[in-house]
Amino acid sequence: MEVLVGVSLLLLCFVSHVKAVTVESCPLATGTLLQTEVKKTVTLTCMTDEGMDPSKQKELQWFRNGARVNVPEENRLYRSSLCVQPVTKEDNGVIFMCQLKGDASVNSSIKFDVKYPPDLNDTMEMFVEETTDAVLSCDVRANPPVTVAWKKDGKVLDLTSGSYKTTNNGITAQLSITKAKRDVHQGTYICEVNSAVYGTMARMFNVTVEDKVLRFPLGPTISGVVVILCTILFAIISRRNKIKCCSKSN
Repeated sequence: MEVLVGVSLLLLCFVSHVKAVTVESCPLATGTLLQTEVKKTVTLTCMTDEGMDPSKQKELQWFRNGARVNVPEENRLYRSSLCVQPVTKEDNGVIFMCQLKGDASVNSSIKFDVKYPPDLNDTMEMFVEETTDAVLSCDVRANPPVTVAWKKDGKVLDLTSGSYKTTNNGITAQLSITKAKRDVHQGTYICEVNSAVYGTMARMFNVTVEDKVLRFPLGPTISGVVVILCTILFAIISRRNKIKCCSKSN
């Protein structure tokens, strides 16, 4: 029994000296996940459990996705604050971690969940030559993700006809047109995104199919002209020399 009591006291002593850091946020996070929006301001505060005793104060360090964040020296001891202003799309999914300098195992972190809509609601004018290819693109990045639909002249586009192809990697949605034809591909296209959070947004493309312009290959044309001019010049020089020789013999 005495041995067990001794062990228990030893464990309590050990636990009472365990170092720890905690990170608090404004607005408040849910566990280690902080939900916010673009253009907002987030304040993170990191603290140690060793109090404000100068003899026990330890230096704190901040990291953003593993990269060190520099803060003033006076903002490193015992209590350290970090302000993210303004929050951007690039902050979505980012992990901010605060740790004790010299002991990376003593740390605390918060992950950002940034809500933002796609950057749409505009109109683009496009001019495409007949028999050439064209690509219509729109930025569909959003959190939460959105669904995308393509329309032509007010109707859902039939992707099985007209040499169309669509791609969507969650960042950019594209509609590809192969060998454009005026009677098939000219018209008004819409890249429409739908979201339960942000509603419906769209980008409009006014596509005009123009007559194909005949183009001469500049390089070969110049080379051909140079060869012809050189041939004519040599012929003139040769003719002059021949006339001179005949005149001398006479």
